[in-house]
Amino acid sequence: MPTLLHQLFSQAASQTPEATAIVHKKESWSYSALAKLVGQQASALQANHLKSQQRVGVYLPKQIETVSSFFAITQAGGVFVPVNPVLKAPQVAYILSDCNVQILITSKSRLTGLAASLEDCPDLHTVVLVDSDVPVIEPKLNVTVLTWQDYLASASKEFNAPLIIDTHMAAILYTSGSTGKPKGVVLSHRNIVAGAKSVSEYLKITSEDRILAVLPFSFDYGLNQLTTALLQGGVCVLLDYLLPRDVILALEAQKITGLAAVPPLWAQLSNLQWPASINSHLRYMTNSGGKMPKSVLNAILERVPNGKFFLMYGLTEAFRSTYLPPEQIEHRPDSMGKAIPNAEILVVREDGSLCAPHEPGELVHRGSLVAMGYWNDPEKTAERYKPAPTQLKELPITELAVWSGDTVTMDEEGYLYFVGRKDDMIKTSGYRVSPTEIEEVIYTSGLVKEAAAIGIEHYTLGQAVVVVVSVEEGKEFSDAALLNLCKAQLPNFMVPAKIELLPILPKNPNGKIDRKALVQQFAEIFQ
Repeated sequence: MPTLLHQLFSQAASQTPEATAIVHKKESWSYSALAKLVGQQASALQANHLKSQQRVGVYLPKQIETVSSFFAITQAGGVFVPVNPVLKAPQVAYILSDCNVQILITSKSRLTGLAASLEDCPDLHTVVLVDSDVPVIEPKLNVTVLTWQDYLASASKEFNAPLIIDTHMAAILYTSGSTGKPKGVVLSHRNIVAGAKSVSEYLKITSEDRILAVLPFSFDYGLNQLTTALLQGGVCVLLDYLLPRDVILALEAQKITGLAAVPPLWAQLSNLQWPASINSHLRYMTNSGGKMPKSVLNAILERVPNGKFFLMYGLTEAFRSTYLPPEQIEHRPDSMGKAIPNAEILVVREDGSLCAPHEPGELVHRGSLVAMGYWNDPEKTAERYKPAPTQLKELPITELAVWSGDTVTMDEEGYLYFVGRKDDMIKTSGYRVSPTEIEEVIYTSGLVKEAAAIGIEHYTLGQAVVVVVSVEEGKEFSDAALLNLCKAQLPNFMVPAKIELLPILPKNPNGKIDRKALVQQFAEIFQ
């Protein structure tokens, strides 16, 4: 069994080299073709001065070059940083600068839109384009820009395999924090491989499966669709959909057996007609990234009565934590399930002691899926990664566990139930959104005196982003102007669904904006 990320598909490449590994649109790549491209890219990365554990950004939609780049980067000893393709230039530049990206793999059109922001990325020395020509870029960048052909041509025939062990960094995934800019969660080879093994075990994924990848690879849940498929020698079908109908068409045309989605997408799919043939091959479906409405779940199961549905809970800092077996859905529809294989999930009081059954406490995750912390942020890492509460005192080396910040309960049989979050994070469209990141953009507009971004319960989104503002006395306010600014500077999932104006925002005893009071005030605006 593999121990390193780029070894995930080595068994399939040697035993069934001509089996299909990746499908994108009308093209497909066998395991041998994927291995060849990965090896060529790894050599090219070395030729372009990638050193051990340096970071390489991949800012692309789902396509073969995206997939091959992930594995090539780690095979060359580097660390891949998948950047969500829906992010705008300021967010992309922040990520590239924050983790000192040395090489960026992207496209001609994306580079053109990003060029001005790359001046803030001093460590970047090479940009590789998946195109055949280099655009004229203003302002001019002090970097080497290579076409895809020139990049591959730079590969040496002899690859100097670097020393890599499973505790080396493999990837950095950026996730929103409760305050400020997103944080880079550092994942080791062990983290990613262990996650693929665990999930493929309880989903019973085999080489016969054809998994549809609709979620971003910058999302650990999305990345896992790729890793589980390749680990088991199955097929991963790549899809960046424009409309929910595109997902239904792909399910039918590609004879998909496994589909993972988040609640907003499931809600959209539940309103569509599904061809009856899908029920003959769609073996399982999964949900994470928020609570699945019962009505949506029932509607999906009516369309695919032969399919098994797995409700799951996870967090980027520990990848995946729990799953509810399909046979338990009818008996425990509100449960998050139990721990996934090779993980222990605890419910803990503030003093670190274990909670009694049904007593609310913080969910703590321990095991091999616990990530390596937040990139270059020891303070935030110390807040989230703390000693495991069950560690024996006789063990001198401290084991770190992830303290999720989520309040849950556990029943007598070990099933978990979500209660709420400790912080002000907004969970919308499957994304964790920092209210502070939205507020920073709004304050730069000069249009408001005070601003607070809050999450309000929404049937399809989980939570919708609502921004509540006040303005200087006598000053006119245009919510349209503010909304247009948000659309220009924020990705779509961060753009407010509503903007509300108040004379003054409520404050708590410490003088801070009282977000809880605002949530209560606007709790029913989407009902």
